[in-house]
Order: sequence, then structure tokens, then C-alpha cells
Amino acid sequence: MKNLKYILVGTVFGIAFVKTEIISWFRIQEMFQLTSFHMYGVIGTAVVVGIISVFLIKRFKLKTINGEAITIEDKKFDKGQIIGGLLFGIGWAITGACPGPLFAQIGSGFTVVGVTLFSAIMGTWVYGKFDQRLLH
Repeated sequence: MKNLKYILVGTVFGIAFVKTEIISWFRIQEMFQLTSFHMYGVIGTAVVVGIISVFLIKRFKLKTINGEAITIEDKKFDKGQIIGGLLFGIGWAITGACPGPLFAQIGSGFTVVGVTLFSAIMGTWVYGKFDQRLLH
């Protein structure tokens, strides 16, 4: 029962993903073909909400629900981020699925996305296995 909040938030996000059509392979292809603004609008809105949220967290020194301080550390740039971003984008363009909406796609009946989920899990495993040897 203690994880019920995560199930509820996941369900709300899944419904939002379906209703906004961001799980649609066609919408994703429109984005990569530069023929529609829809996905860019959704992503841009998320970026703006994230910027405002981080600003408010820092400005008012907000705490977690358990009263712990929220710390946002500066990120260190690594050239592997460029290669990883390119691989991510290529995979997203080919499969029409990014990790965020994978479960919403599967829950909506697009079971073929299970192949993408398996690939994402394997990619994470490979990265974890070889991280120390990759581009450092």
C-alpha cells in the first residue's frame, strides 16, 4: 500500500500521455520529420514547467514531503552525453517510443513496444556493465 501513490501518479501520467497523443507513433514521426509543432509544444511546455519548478524550489528552499532539503547539484558535462543523446534520438526516431511513455504505449495495447522496452533494459544493462570503459 505504501507504493500506491506511485501507481496513482503513474496512472495519471499514463492517461495524460494518451490524451495528449504523445504516445502516438505518428505524432513522434511528425516531430522528427518537422511536419508538426504538436510534440515540440508538449516538450517545450514541460521544459518551461521544469524551469519554473526548479526556480521555485531554489527560491523558497522547498523541502520534500518528508521534510528533507531538496538539493539540485550542477551537472558535469561529458562528451559521452552527446553520443548518448544521439543514440537516444536515433532510437526514438526509429521505434517511435522513448522511455517516458513506453508503459503507456504498452498499456494502450501497442504490445510491439515490448521490443523497445526490452532494448531499453538491455541498453541500460550494457551501459552499467561498460560505463567505466566508455569515453572517459
